[in-house]
Amino acid sequence: MCGICGCGEGLTHSHDEQHQHDHSHEHGHDHDHAHSHDHDHQHEHAHAPGLTQARMVQIEQDILAKNNRYADENRRYFSERGMLALNLVSSPGSGKTTLLTETISRLKDEYAIGVIEGDQQTARDADRIRATGVPALQINTGKGCHLDAHRVGHALESLDLPQHSLLFIENVGNLVCPSAFDLGEAHKVVILSVTEGEDKPIKYPDMFHAADLMILNKIDLLPHLDFDSAECIRYAKQVNPRIKVLSLSAKTGEGMESWLKWLKAELALQRIEYA
Repeated sequence: MCGICGCGEGLTHSHDEQHQHDHSHEHGHDHDHAHSHDHDHQHEHAHAPGLTQARMVQIEQDILAKNNRYADENRRYFSERGMLALNLVSSPGSGKTTLLTETISRLKDEYAIGVIEGDQQTARDADRIRATGVPALQINTGKGCHLDAHRVGHALESLDLPQHSLLFIENVGNLVCPSAFDLGEAHKVVILSVTEGEDKPIKYPDMFHAADLMILNKIDLLPHLDFDSAECIRYAKQVNPRIKVLSLSAKTGEGMESWLKWLKAELALQRIEYA
C-alpha cells in the first residue's frame, strides 16, 4: 500500500504493464520487484500497533525519496528525447478523458503523441484513447489511488515514443494523493469541472499548489449551474499565485484554442532545450 495515503495493498498491473516487468528498463529501473516488496513492507508497518508518529513520518519520507529517484530518471529520459510530459490530475468525472481525446484529435497530425492511462480497474479509458489512433498504455493500480514514477518508467519502455513526442499521463481520479508523487513530468495540469464547486482549490490545496495550470472544464454548462468562475479562480490563485488558468469546454470546443496554443508553446520550449 501507499504509506502516504493508506491506499492499495495488492496493487495489480494490466497485461501491458506485466509485460514490461519481463524486460529490462533502458533508463535504469531495476526489475527485482523491489517496488512491490516496498509496498508490502510499508503495509506491514503503516498499521502496526504502537507505531510512533516519527516512524510514520520516516516511512513517508522514504517512500517519496524512492519515488523521486525514479522521477529523476524519467525526467532525464524526457529531456534526452526533447519530449513534453504532462501529468493530468483531477477528480473523477471532470471530463479529463474527453479533453484528452479532443486534444489528440486536433494535434495528432502535427505531433507524435502517446498516453499513459492510470485507473484502479478496467482499460476503458485507454481503449478510448487508442480509438483516436495514438498509442496508449493502461496501468491498473488496484486499490492504489495514484500513479508513481516507477510504473511510469516501465510504461515508457513499452510505448517507446519518438523524439519530440507529447506524452499525456492521465492519473487516477483523485485530488489528494497524486499531488505528492512526482512522475518526472514537466507540469501537473489540474482539471476542474464547473459541476464540482468553486471551493475545490481551497478544499484540496496541495493539488492546486503543485499544479502549474488549471483547466476549468465544461464551461458550456455554466448557464445551468450556480457556479462563480471568478471566485473559483480567486481561490486557485490564493493557494498558488503562479498558477495559470484556462477555461474551456472539451465538448463544444469553446476555449480549446487557448489550450492548444499553450501545449504548442511548451512543446517548442522542450525542443529548444533539447537542441
